Amino acid sequence: MRIRRNKDEFEEDEIVLIADVSDSLAHPLRVKMLKYIMKANMDLRGVCTKDLVEEFGYAQATVSQHMKKLIQSGLVEVRHEHKFNYYYVNFGLFVRYADLAKRFTME
Repeated sequence: MRIRRNKDEFEEDEIVLIADVSDSLAHPLRVKMLKYIMKANMDLRGVCTKDLVEEFGYAQATVSQHMKKLIQSGLVEVRHEHKFNYYYVNFGLFVRYADLAKRFTME
């Protein structure tokens, strides 16, 4: 457990998390894709690339590039099942980001 000198100060890893997640959400399509995956996950459904291509009408390569950014930030996790990759929102990281962003704006 870390002890902070000042509760308003951010740790370096928190600053990096805010930057990485914010960067991954900087494109409207990625925000829409994250929302779509989040809703599907709450309905207990996995989402694969094919589902995203059908839903948003973009080429598979475009969808894959956007998903790569969401995965690198940690917001989306991939599970390999059979010959498909299924995407799941990392709700823990999403909530942590939201809390940090709120704290960031309150200072």
